[in-house]
Amino acid sequence: MLIRDADIRGHGRMDLRVAGERIAAIGQLAPEPGERVIEAAGAALLPGLHDHHIHLAGLAARRASVVCGPPEVTTPEELAERLRRPGSGWLRGVLYHESVMGLPDARALDAINAARPLRIQHRGGRMWLLNSLALDLLLARAAPPPGLEREGGRFTGRLFDEDRWLAEALGSAPPGLAEVSAELARFGVTGVTDMSPRNDAAMAAHFAGERASGALVQDITVAGELSLGNLHPLGWHLGPAKLHLHEAALPDPDEAARWIAAAHAQGRPVAIHCVTEVELVFALALIEQAGQLAGDRIEHASVASPELVARIAELGLAVCVQPHFVAERGDRYLADVDPQHHGDLYRLATLASAGIALAGGSDAPFASADPWAAMAAAVARRTSGGQIIGPHEALTPEAALALYLRDPADFTRERTITLGCRADLCLLAQPWGEARTHLSADLVALTLASGRLVHDGIAQPPGERVARGQPLARQDQRGGAL
Repeated sequence: MLIRDADIRGHGRMDLRVAGERIAAIGQLAPEPGERVIEAAGAALLPGLHDHHIHLAGLAARRASVVCGPPEVTTPEELAERLRRPGSGWLRGVLYHESVMGLPDARALDAINAARPLRIQHRGGRMWLLNSLALDLLLARAAPPPGLEREGGRFTGRLFDEDRWLAEALGSAPPGLAEVSAELARFGVTGVTDMSPRNDAAMAAHFAGERASGALVQDITVAGELSLGNLHPLGWHLGPAKLHLHEAALPDPDEAARWIAAAHAQGRPVAIHCVTEVELVFALALIEQAGQLAGDRIEHASVASPELVARIAELGLAVCVQPHFVAERGDRYLADVDPQHHGDLYRLATLASAGIALAGGSDAPFASADPWAAMAAAVARRTSGGQIIGPHEALTPEAALALYLRDPADFTRERTITLGCRADLCLLAQPWGEARTHLSADLVALTLASGRLVHDGIAQPPGERVARGQPLARQDQRGGAL
């Protein structure tokens, strides 16, 4: 394929040829016989975007789930309306928030739907709410785990930090990833880092199988358990060891510091989940105790005072940010978070000004997987209700884009388009000077992953389109002017 007259990031207006999986030439190029030519007419050609914090299996499972929290669901009546569905099989809810009706126990959920086994995942990802039928079915298959809450001699139906037990009791296999992969390709995403803390050898094998089959077209870095460090990655890259903190149940500091040291002994950095100020203080103390390794990072840094920002910088840590949380959840944050901390919410510019390496991740399915919506949110800092959170934390469109161009192995480096590198590319429908004013996934005209056309948004007759995932080198098609 020849992409002609594109504004190639880092090069200016030039032509670019893809052959096989690689970028074969950059410059003023003439079409070769039978080569497909894309006339970019000055449109921006970028490295493929990378989502640095995503949960692929959860995103795939969400497609078969019922959304149970804001903004779609805000009252008990709305929740009941969604969950009163006829049938006999399992009903799976996601994105629940206690603002809807607290943390209902099994009996409260029975009042909504007692005829079907019901499990609802909290928006934070660490808690499931089960009705009585769900409890009975699960406990008939497996002994109750430590994380199944008990009050007055009975199980409440609230299940904490027991995803593995739940999966085994359900007898469920990881979901296929073809649909979510295609969705990400439409956004121009060619790489992901799966940050699920319980990723182990079985999940790594699943990801490798999805890559080998072509179902998952994105290059994948897998974070998770320490056990991953004992494997020889094939079809995936080894990511950081993930420590998911929870303010209500923080681990023993000495044990956690030893865990970090064990990750470092494997040559692996750590990624520490911090969504409260207490969690961030605890995480920084752990790093100070265990020592820092290049690549150690904080996930979210949702509430960061200037003092904590300075400590992050002093320790040489990176931060993976989620700018879209301000747009998607900002009104709830303003209601729930102490006003004195409103200026500390989801900082961006302050972190960057302190010299902290930043990259962007979606945290999907707990938020939108659209990186362009996140870029727009990083620039606007506007909630869905129209309020502005921390206007001084806004980024320029260029800095927002750069969050998704970082090297997943080193946030201090930006991936570039260079001769001989893997052809992971995102072609926009406009020059960057126009695109920067209305950041949207609709701008993505074409996505290449390892030289394969995985998204073709160029207006052509159906018979002239290159099939998703089909090797470009085998095509004999032309045209497709933007």
